[in-house]
Amino acid sequence: MNQIQAIRKDFPILQKEEYIYFDNAATTQRPVQVMDAIRDFYENANANPLRGLYDWSIDATERYEHARQTVAEFLHANRSEEIVFTRNTTESLNLVAYSYGLQNLQAGDEIVLSVMEHHSNLLPWQMVAKQTGAKIVCLYPTEDGTIMREELQKKITERTKILALGHVSNVMGVTNPVKEAISLAHQVGAIAVIDGAQAAPHMPVDVQDLDADFYAFSGHKLLGPMGIGVLYGKYALLEEMQPFLRGGEMIEYVTLEDATYAEIPHKFEAGTVNAADAVGLEAAVHYIQNIGFDTIMKQEETLTTRLMEKIKALNYVNIYGSADPAKHSGIVTFAIDGVHPHDVASILNEDKVCIRAGHHCAQPLMQHLGVGSTARASLYFYNTEEEVDAFVDKLSQVRRICGWN
Repeated sequence: MNQIQAIRKDFPILQKEEYIYFDNAATTQRPVQVMDAIRDFYENANANPLRGLYDWSIDATERYEHARQTVAEFLHANRSEEIVFTRNTTESLNLVAYSYGLQNLQAGDEIVLSVMEHHSNLLPWQMVAKQTGAKIVCLYPTEDGTIMREELQKKITERTKILALGHVSNVMGVTNPVKEAISLAHQVGAIAVIDGAQAAPHMPVDVQDLDADFYAFSGHKLLGPMGIGVLYGKYALLEEMQPFLRGGEMIEYVTLEDATYAEIPHKFEAGTVNAADAVGLEAAVHYIQNIGFDTIMKQEETLTTRLMEKIKALNYVNIYGSADPAKHSGIVTFAIDGVHPHDVASILNEDKVCIRAGHHCAQPLMQHLGVGSTARASLYFYNTEEEVDAFVDKLSQVRRICGWN
């Protein structure tokens, strides 16, 4: 048994061998270690964290804060207080937009983002622009998805106050030059907000090396549970920001007229926190660390290379993005001549193949590419070469099923 086959035994759903799951950019599967961690929390420490003075509540609090420390180390944050737990990347980015953007931008300021952004890193900034009078400035990539330095230098100016950029595109799979972009933003006094949803599961992330001001990702794309997300923020920035939500637990002292907020990160975590899923996310982080990003990246590149080479043999299938498989982060977005992407996904589903079809919450990019929608196969380290071969074999039959010769 090779390493990947051994890894797959940790994932109960992957034991349904008739299924091929190639929708990992939307959500990954969960290993039993993550589910066990969540179950153990509910069986042995199920109490409201941060509030009770009894043993179970203290245990729940310690597990929750330990998970925060683990995530801080995973991202190479300077301190655990720089980690705020949210529901997902979307909530993390909205938190920054509401708590930082609305308070710090004014008419004439500019927000720079790329045409490749997921709607989660576009709509919050549209809201900020409309309410403050700021302007959105768009970065455009080359045909293969690369944002060139000249484009960054042209669009990031003295008027720029916020750079909002995806680390990895969920459509093109390209890794954006975020470190360079952040440096240019800082040179003009802007702050950088990085959407790391598609990066954190696939590559090492060091927020201090990047010098990111904010960095967001979701647990469910990183083997963790749904309903837990992460926002990293530089301590000084978080300290100055107002809470996004108000209510229980995020306060220090309350009167009928006013309130004093708790220290960060707790002032951003109103109400009963999602402690069980934070513990599950910690287990997911440990699982990834045990596998190692070297293994993860090598397997993804092997699979992506095989998939792209086989798809290219089908001259009626068009792949979007770079011709270099190493620049796809396991994401292969494509279209079949004469067949709507929704039909592609539906036909493949009949053969128990799971892919994504649509605009992938990136409609401005679809408009830029001149298409309404695409199909997307997204791979992760637990996928196999045999699955790639079976997928392409089934893909090759789609046009015939739709009536093409």
